[in-house]
Amino acid sequence: MAATTHTVTNQPPPLVGYDVFTADRALTEAVERHLPSDLREEAREELSSLGTTAGSVQAQSWGALADEFPPRLRTHDRYGNRVDEVEFHPAWHRLLGHAVTSGLTSAWGRPGGHVRRAAGFLVWSQTEAGHGCPLSMTHAAVPALRTDPDLAAEWEPRLTSKVYEGEQLLPPAEKAGVLFGMGMTEKQGGSDVRANTTVAKPLAAAGEYVLTGHKWFCSAPMSDGFLVLAQAPGGLTCFLVPRVLADGTRNVFRIQRLKDKLGNRSNASAEVEFDGTWARLVGEEGRGVRTIIGMVAATRLDCVLGSAALMRQAVAQAVHHTAYRSAFGGLLIDKPLMRNVLADLALESEAATVLGMRLAAAYDAVESGAPAAGGQGGAESERALLRLAVPAAKYWVTKRCTPMVAEALECLGGNGYVEESGMPRLLRESPLNSIWEGSGNVQALDVLRAMQREPGALDAFLREVGRARGADHRLDAAIKGLLTELADLEGIEARARRLVERMALVLQGSLLVRWAPPEVADAFCASRLGGDRGAAFGTLPHTLDLRAIVERARP
Repeated sequence: MAATTHTVTNQPPPLVGYDVFTADRALTEAVERHLPSDLREEAREELSSLGTTAGSVQAQSWGALADEFPPRLRTHDRYGNRVDEVEFHPAWHRLLGHAVTSGLTSAWGRPGGHVRRAAGFLVWSQTEAGHGCPLSMTHAAVPALRTDPDLAAEWEPRLTSKVYEGEQLLPPAEKAGVLFGMGMTEKQGGSDVRANTTVAKPLAAAGEYVLTGHKWFCSAPMSDGFLVLAQAPGGLTCFLVPRVLADGTRNVFRIQRLKDKLGNRSNASAEVEFDGTWARLVGEEGRGVRTIIGMVAATRLDCVLGSAALMRQAVAQAVHHTAYRSAFGGLLIDKPLMRNVLADLALESEAATVLGMRLAAAYDAVESGAPAAGGQGGAESERALLRLAVPAAKYWVTKRCTPMVAEALECLGGNGYVEESGMPRLLRESPLNSIWEGSGNVQALDVLRAMQREPGALDAFLREVGRARGADHRLDAAIKGLLTELADLEGIEARARRLVERMALVLQGSLLVRWAPPEVADAFCASRLGGDRGAAFGTLPHTLDLRAIVERARP
């Protein structure tokens, strides 16, 4: 008898077989805007190739497998020897290998390298977010190592290499490409790294130490090297800890357990112990935070980009689903209320992308010493802008990610709540970037610290938002209100979140007014700066051009 009750209708096709890069108009426009003209064609070809792979069935299956089969800790071999190794599913290595060979750890010293790498990171992270951690740490280790020219000369070529050799622990000199991790937080301190208790004792050879202590969160424990903080005789200091020593022996790096995390399941986060662990000094004794802060700033920008990637994939899935799903006599995407929701989600996604890419362009300007493409100021102005804008962006964009992804999931209804849709994986990942590299309060307080200690940072920020003055009355009013808030120092620590949120929104609004289509800028200023919206997504003024906003976001 025929199974006539099982005819499948009204189910959208999977969102596969497309170019993730060229389908993202906000991102492609940002790359065009921020790269010099002589680099654009090559960058488009590279990013389109990466985007085509990211949108393929194969790459999406790698992401699903890496999440479904998380890493396993193997502390000992069959004979009882301590090995402290983490085993990953082959899909993890395919994802990470393709990322490295595509240049996602190669930005420093490359013309337009930060914009190209940021766009690639945003594209490729949409396949699976967990493997972005070692990519980010490896990329971000470079500025810290540059405090010691000898270390930089030894390690930077391998860190920025496009050769992936991540499956084996070998002496660094035997590898063409390496990965890095980081260990700062400890059980008793968390974000308060000055409370660290790991001790570093100097050896007879200059710059060599042994460490005794622990790290509560150690990122990417199968990396070739780690930047860690420990208490040396001169105070809190930064050190480089290799997994394998030059003679081929394993350094003492005892992995006690892997964290059982809410999301980010494919990535190994570990508790590790040091007991006579060999380390090399990075920077000066007692200046550990100052030495490693360049790494922290770079990883914070990756938190912004990672959240932007999650947002973009979430809104792409929501728009795609509603473009094919019918209900109540028509396609969901054509229903006025659903269109309002989708447009609101698209605004949040585009604002995150535009902000993240603007900050990447600032990194290029700082490194090249030339004015940033797109008409921004010189290197020192851009450096000052980054000091304030990175923690502000990290605070706000990562904070918006979870409610935005949750609303996108709801656009798929019950289908979105099922693992096969991929949306639960996005939702589990969404709070991560708000917590890692300093949670919300840490970012807000860092903005206050930057304003108090580096007045040039606030000047650079105000110059940046001022470039759009006069273009939209709601933006002008928001800038005026922000200046009033900045002038009032009473209770400023308790008001820090409110202040930093406003700063981030004004910065996003100024960028969209300058560069986004009029319908996008108008909707953002009306809802985010003018207050013409409700507390939930999907409450934009109905008079806006919502259809155009949704079509712009459609993959």
